[in-house]
Amino acid sequence: MRIRTLAILAILFMIAIPMFAQTPGASTGGGFVLPVAFAMAIASGLCGLAQGKAIAASAEGIARNPGAAGAIRILLLLGLAFIESLALFTFVKVG
Repeated sequence: MRIRTLAILAILFMIAIPMFAQTPGASTGGGFVLPVAFAMAIASGLCGLAQGKAIAASAEGIARNPGAAGAIRILLLLGLAFIESLALFTFVKVG
């Protein structure tokens, strides 16, 4: 299972890498859209999974120790902002 997952990720990264090979002043209009779509889909999907795991872990932590709810909530919001920024950086870089 692990080898299969790594092989799929390697193939997807090989498809997405050419979009990062542009020169700084190159125009991006009229290019091949499939790598851009794959990159944004991967970034959005993985960010969604990460946010779900973060929220589940924080809810479990608050349930175990309600006194630490304030600190957990602050760290959760900070972590969610960092996770969401990864998708936004991909959107800006690719789009």
